[in-house]
Amino acid sequence: MVLPWVPVFLVRSEPSDRSREVQGKITVGQQPLELGLEPESQVRASRDAVVRRHSSQLLWQALTSTFDALGFDAVADETFKALVCARLVEATSKLDTIRVLEDIGIDPPHRNTIKASPARCVERDYRTVLATACWEHVTSAGGPGAALVLYDLTTLYFEAEKEDGLREVGMSKERRVDPQNTVGLLVARDGFPLDIHVFEGNKAETKTLIPVITAFQQRHGIADMVVVADAGMLSAANLNALEDAGLSFIVASRTSKAPKELEDHFGRRGNAIPDGEIVELIRPMGQGRDRRDRRVVWHYKWQRAQRDYRTLNAQIDRAQRVADRSEPLKKQRFVKITGQTVALDETSIERARQAAGYKGYVTNIDPAVMDGHAVVAAYHDLWRVEQSFRMAKVDLKARPIFHRTRDSIEAHLTIVFAALAIARYLQNRTGTSIKKIVRTLRRIHTVVIDVDGHELTARTPLDDDAQAIVEALGARH
Repeated sequence: MVLPWVPVFLVRSEPSDRSREVQGKITVGQQPLELGLEPESQVRASRDAVVRRHSSQLLWQALTSTFDALGFDAVADETFKALVCARLVEATSKLDTIRVLEDIGIDPPHRNTIKASPARCVERDYRTVLATACWEHVTSAGGPGAALVLYDLTTLYFEAEKEDGLREVGMSKERRVDPQNTVGLLVARDGFPLDIHVFEGNKAETKTLIPVITAFQQRHGIADMVVVADAGMLSAANLNALEDAGLSFIVASRTSKAPKELEDHFGRRGNAIPDGEIVELIRPMGQGRDRRDRRVVWHYKWQRAQRDYRTLNAQIDRAQRVADRSEPLKKQRFVKITGQTVALDETSIERARQAAGYKGYVTNIDPAVMDGHAVVAAYHDLWRVEQSFRMAKVDLKARPIFHRTRDSIEAHLTIVFAALAIARYLQNRTGTSIKKIVRTLRRIHTVVIDVDGHELTARTPLDDDAQAIVEALGARH
C-alpha cells in the first residue's frame, strides 16, 4: 500500500515572552569581554613575516670551529680570525673582507681594526703561535706525524716596479720580470703546513733550506727527522749541514748526472732493467774535508722513459738543425764544436738514451733502515707541497702581493699560512676540495624571521653533498 504524500511545513516562531525573561536573568550584570582584537584587515597586516637576518651560518661555523680546533685561537684576535676564515670564502684585500663577510651575513670587524691587524700580527708574532699549533696538531694522537717533512720553494710576485732589498727580481719559472719574494714551505707527509719563511726574491734556492730547517728544529727541539726536498736544494753544503744537525734527508738528484753516473753500471751489467726497478750507487760529493760519500738511488720507470725519449728526440732534431746551419749557432744540448766544425755529439746522445727513464735520489739513510723503493715512495709525497703551493696561489690568491713594507708582507703570508692549514684540515677530513666545501656549504642558509615580534629560525635543508661534508666534520645543522 502506498501512503499518500503529505507536505510538511516548518514554521519559525518568535521567542515567547517567557523565553526572553529567562535569557535576561542569565545574562544579567555581564559585560562584553575585550580581547584586544583588531579588525580582520589589520590583523593580517600585523602578522606579515619579515626576514631579519640571512647568513651562511653553517659555512662560517665550519671554518671558525676548525680555526679553534687547530689551536689557532691562541692568538686571541677575532679580527685575525675573521680575515683568515673570510679568505677561504673569497680571497680578496683585507678591507674588502668587510664586503665578503656582509655577503654571507656575518658581522664584520671595524675598518680601523682591520687596518691595524698587520702590525698586531707581526708585533705579537702570530706566525710562531700558529706554527706551534700546527706542530701540536700533526704530532698529536691520530695525527699524521712529523718523522718525515717535505720542503719546497716558490715565488710570489708583486704589483711593483722597483726593487727594495726584499722585493727583488730573480729566477722565475714563469719567466716574469716583476720584483718577487721566494717563499719556503715546510709540510707534513699529508700536506699539512708546518712552517713558512719569506726570502729575498733573488736568493738562491740552495741557501733557503738550512735556515728553514734549523729554525724549525730549534723551535720544536727535534733530534731525528727525515727532510725531503727537490733537486733545487741539492748541494754538498746543504747535505752536510743536515747530516751534522742529526737529520736524515732524501733530495732529488739532477738528471744531468744520470748519463755519466749510470755509465759504469751499464758497462758492467748492461742496461736491461724491469719497469719500477732501482739501481744503487755511491757518489762522492763535496771538496777536501767536506767531501763525503753519498748513497744514490736511481729509479727506472718505463712511462718516464717514453716521455724522456720524446724530449730527447726534439732536442736531437734541434741540434741537427744547428749542425746543418739552418738555425743560428748557440748553446744547445748535443751540439759538438771542433774548430770550425759543428756536428752532433753522438756520444752524449747515446748516454742520454741509456739514462732515459731514470730519476735519482740522494740520501744518507742506511739501506737497512729504508730500502731503495721506500726512498722513492717517500720522495713521491713531495707533490703535496706543490699542491699546497697551488692552493695558496690559486684558491687563496697569495699573489700578486700589493703590500710594500716587510711587516705587511709577513702579515699577508701569515694569514695565507693559517688559511692553508684550515683548508688542508678540511680537505683531509672530508676528501673534498676546499673550493667545493665552500661552494656547497655557502648555499645552506640560516634565516631569522620576525612574525609579529616573535623571531623564528629556519634553515635550508641539506643536500647530499652538504650532508656528507657535515657528517665528515661532525658538525651540527
